[in-house]
Amino acid sequence: MFHSPRIVRWLVLIVASLGAVSLLEMVHLPAALLLGPMFVAIAFAVAKKGVALNRTLFRASQAVVGAMIARAMPLDVFKEIAHTWPIFIMTVFSVIAVSTILGALLAKFNILPGTTALWGSSPGGATAMTLMAGNFGADVRLVAFMQYLRVLLVTLLATIVSHFLAPESAAVSVVAQLEQPIVWSAFVLTMAIIAGALLLARFISLPAAPMLISMVMINLAMNVGGLQIELPLPLLAIAYAIIGWSIGLRFTKDILRYAFHALPAILFSVLLLIGICCVFAWLLVEYAGIDPLSAYLATSPGGADSVAIIASSVSVNQPFVMSMQTGRFIAVLCLGPALSRLVARWLHQ
Repeated sequence: MFHSPRIVRWLVLIVASLGAVSLLEMVHLPAALLLGPMFVAIAFAVAKKGVALNRTLFRASQAVVGAMIARAMPLDVFKEIAHTWPIFIMTVFSVIAVSTILGALLAKFNILPGTTALWGSSPGGATAMTLMAGNFGADVRLVAFMQYLRVLLVTLLATIVSHFLAPESAAVSVVAQLEQPIVWSAFVLTMAIIAGALLLARFISLPAAPMLISMVMINLAMNVGGLQIELPLPLLAIAYAIIGWSIGLRFTKDILRYAFHALPAILFSVLLLIGICCVFAWLLVEYAGIDPLSAYLATSPGGADSVAIIASSVSVNQPFVMSMQTGRFIAVLCLGPALSRLVARWLHQ
């Protein structure tokens, strides 16, 4: 049985992914659990040694990611949004406007296809943007390339900035997270809600429905029902691995060649967006009295999940940081489809 080529490929894929995650964790990259499996899957796909992923497992992984995002939205986040709503509106929508313009320009100059450029430039959660992009005619592979390139750069810069502005802080290691006890009653309830979201998603036609429905249900259960949401690291690691594999296995030599051909322009747009967001952070420090590290993390155009990991390990105003990141994520989820259609019409004029 273990001599079956399909089983051997799966075993090699899993072992290689574990090795890649370990290497990325050694350099303290918050997105290692997703990027490691994705890089390995790209190598498999290019070598034409791909495997078939079960669609139900992929949808279940989306739902787990939705629960993870919802867990980062406690009531404190929404209270902070209400408390600082003028700053919140100006900052969030300024970042979205800049990223939309950059995406539209990438499409206008034929560097990337229209909707692909827009979704790849969107400053929401990288995983969520990649999952949703395919429902709006974007090339998921190129969107993933743009999103995770930005995650890599933003995370590296955020880690460096955090090191200098909060040198006494230390990130929580994966080993320490694994040693945390699991509250099994809360875990069972969390899994039951995720299962309910998966079932409901079969009857509701929404982009990335399992993720969005799970996010809403988990958030209501946590903030309205007062339930503890338990998502052990091994569960998140499996979900991230499945999503990483699903993205990576879609790559081909041609798409990689295209991506690297467009790399200079993509890299320039990413660095420009990061630079503009740094200007927004400076404005928050100068005119809103926000401390520099909180302002930088709040305006950082990386994924909300990676910023949440960094913010949890340093001395910052976490409700402010997560209100900005979460608010921008929700705004992009709501406005992304409309902006995608608007840019598509502008390009065809």
